[in-house]
Amino acid sequence: MTQPTDIRRVPAHRPRLLDLFCCAGGAAMGYQRAGFEVTGVDIADRPNYPFPVHRADALAHLAALTASGEIRQYAAVHASPPCQAGCALTVGTNRSRGWGREHVQLIPELRTLLDASGLPYVIEQPNGKAPVRPDLKLCGEMFGLGVLRHRVFELGGGWTVSQPAHRPHRGYVRGYRHGVYRDGPYVAAYGAGGGKATISEMQTAMGITWTDVREELTEAIPPAYTELIGRARLAAARAVAA
Repeated sequence: MTQPTDIRRVPAHRPRLLDLFCCAGGAAMGYQRAGFEVTGVDIADRPNYPFPVHRADALAHLAALTASGEIRQYAAVHASPPCQAGCALTVGTNRSRGWGREHVQLIPELRTLLDASGLPYVIEQPNGKAPVRPDLKLCGEMFGLGVLRHRVFELGGGWTVSQPAHRPHRGYVRGYRHGVYRDGPYVAAYGAGGGKATISEMQTAMGITWTDVREELTEAIPPAYTELIGRARLAAARAVAA
């Protein structure tokens, strides 16, 4: 009988992808499904990450790999830096509470390091005010998911991904907003209480089953997003090689 494959043991012939600020691996799983061998980097311990992972500062790790030339073992880089500085929800909450600008903005330095690596790259952020070029915009409804989770992606290194059509939303995100409760086909995969999604609802809605840690789920993006991006990246690489 065929034994199940351990997802940590990806065939070595796959092109390798470096996943910076990897959290629990929502992005990583999509790239793995697309055909990459993925290695993660995160400053926090991530025991639920489903692939090999280095505990390190992502920017320092990327700089060291580039300086040593070891970055060339990778075919591409994905980065999901902390998004609180640009997230519309956080920006609005911070201003209403008088918190000012508490969150560090890493994207300019990150972009400089990614450009220096010479590799194709992706920077992912939520819709908001973060300085990311919106080369691609994705929404859960494009994939029939139970979350909306709008995200923008900057594609560096001279390649593109065809923009899927943004499908009309089928209704509201379930929960309270401005004191009004609405039901709907989507769950709110952030925070707790007020009609927000349970852990099991978030897992189902995003297609993420390997972690049950709320913080990791609320920070994750659905693997469907990066599976689309990963397949496009591999197709672009094949076209160049042909």
